Amino acid sequence: MKLGVLRNLSGVLRQSRIRRRFLAAMILVALPPLIILGYVSYNIAKDTLVDNHIERNAGHLRTASEVADLLFRNIINMNRIILSNDELREQLIASGSNDGGKQDFLDVRTANKLQNIVVTNLFDTQNIDSICLFDRNFRSVCYGRSEQAGKYGTDETRKAIAGTDWYDRAVRAKGKEVFFGYNVLGSSADGESFSSVKLLRDPNSLTSGMIGLLVINIKSSIFDQAVSGSGQNGFLVMDAAHEPEPVAVYDLTPDLTASIGLGQTLEETVRRLEDADYIVSQFTNATTGWRFIHYVEMKTLLSQSDRIGAITLLISALMAGAALLVSYFVSGTVTRPLLQLKKMIVDWATGSPSNDEPAGEPFPADEVGVIGATFRRITFANQQLSERLLESELKEKEAELRSLQAQIKPHFLYNTLDSIYFMALLEEKKDIAQMALSLSESFKLSLNKGRELIPVFKELKHIEHYMIIQNMRYDNRFRYVEEVDEEIKVYEMMKLLLQPLVENAMYHGLEPKVGEGMIRLTGRRDGDYLVFTVSDDGVGMEDIAKTEQGYGIRNVRERLALYYGEESSFHIRSNPGEGTYIELRFPHRGRRGVDSDHAESGVV
Repeated sequence: MKLGVLRNLSGVLRQSRIRRRFLAAMILVALPPLIILGYVSYNIAKDTLVDNHIERNAGHLRTASEVADLLFRNIINMNRIILSNDELREQLIASGSNDGGKQDFLDVRTANKLQNIVVTNLFDTQNIDSICLFDRNFRSVCYGRSEQAGKYGTDETRKAIAGTDWYDRAVRAKGKEVFFGYNVLGSSADGESFSSVKLLRDPNSLTSGMIGLLVINIKSSIFDQAVSGSGQNGFLVMDAAHEPEPVAVYDLTPDLTASIGLGQTLEETVRRLEDADYIVSQFTNATTGWRFIHYVEMKTLLSQSDRIGAITLLISALMAGAALLVSYFVSGTVTRPLLQLKKMIVDWATGSPSNDEPAGEPFPADEVGVIGATFRRITFANQQLSERLLESELKEKEAELRSLQAQIKPHFLYNTLDSIYFMALLEEKKDIAQMALSLSESFKLSLNKGRELIPVFKELKHIEHYMIIQNMRYDNRFRYVEEVDEEIKVYEMMKLLLQPLVENAMYHGLEPKVGEGMIRLTGRRDGDYLVFTVSDDGVGMEDIAKTEQGYGIRNVRERLALYYGEESSFHIRSNPGEGTYIELRFPHRGRRGVDSDHAESGVV
């Protein structure tokens, strides 16, 4: 492929003027090294910026994850302190017990106790949306903005907790805090809070099963502390364990993320960001297993490296301008004598050199000057030789013309055919007489007294005589049908346009066919045009293009286009086994006077 490009470039340069070649040579010598240098510099700067950004951003993500771990540790500590309160734990154990005694329920006293624990231990609750405590029967009390446990706050809905995925994960965690990227007590798609769920068990009796469930709903804005002041272009916290697809726990730039779209998997989300020309960095949080994702737009990051490309382009333009000026002055010393030589060649090619050897403007004493002086002598000698050759050819053509005129005399052929006709009648050979008569009439119509135009009815007569001769030869195998409007028979047309098409239909369409065949010729007037069609029911053609290269059809097409120009048209349509259809359309040249032949035919 590279060799093909080089050949094409070489061909273009060879066809260009010398001054353009000088310019191209200067540019090819000066610009490629500069462009390569700029390209390498640009890529080194780009790679350096990207590597530095990735390294720097890895530190940012690690710091953000550590800050988040501190916040999550406060939540974990809150879970453990709540569970360590003996009074609250006893209320949970007694609530919903099935030991036959009086069954206690979680009530306002439990909620107050939960609030006292939070307040007494000075927990920072600005990022806490709500804290809900459930007993083993999923009855609940809540602290915070929510007075009830979300959609599980009624007796009808609380039993559904046992069948949820988040409860199943909490049970499998066996008392370890489990973080979910959504609010398990509300809508998983609200994006404003997420949940920490801990299964509560009696530390004094680990075999007794669960005694309750602690759900802490945390505001997603808690991550603002982790990313504040970092200047990121985009920041995502993704819970990849959420099914059926990951959920965004925190999104610093939701409008930007919405325009790109989140994928059905974490990998697809990263791929979409990279396809949108963002540089993506990732870090996995140790506490939650969530993925911290930072992304920055490529063009924003590479704005500085783009300046290198712009400067390189400017320098290249200046180099091209300097190359243009240098090549213009240097090439002038070479192109002036070449232009003088070119003018001599053009004058010689157009036939305008003088008969005497010209002195002309002297050439410089270099290689071009030697070529110019030699060409002057050659053109002078060639001009004299051409004049002598032309004179000889004119004499030869004149002799050939006189020889042809002596050999071919139309009246001699007419008289000979008439003699054959009368001799055949005397011998009662009617077939021979008819053939001689048709051949004589056909010959007369072909010559047409040297005129190029012929009335339509005479062209049709020519076809009739031709069909008579051919049917005698083929024992009347072919039927000829003529459907030409009477009004157009007096119009003039170019001779020998229709007869070759009828002949082509017979030899290529009907002759190879087994049995009889039919040729149909139609003619009509269409406004300022005459339209003729020639069709047959012969064997047809598979390769129309090959048939069009035949002498007969090619001759008709070329003569039609040459005489009638672009206003004419010639179309062929054929299918194997279905015959061939040809249509000619050309402007008519009007009517001519009714001559004696036409009057005798009865056509007016």
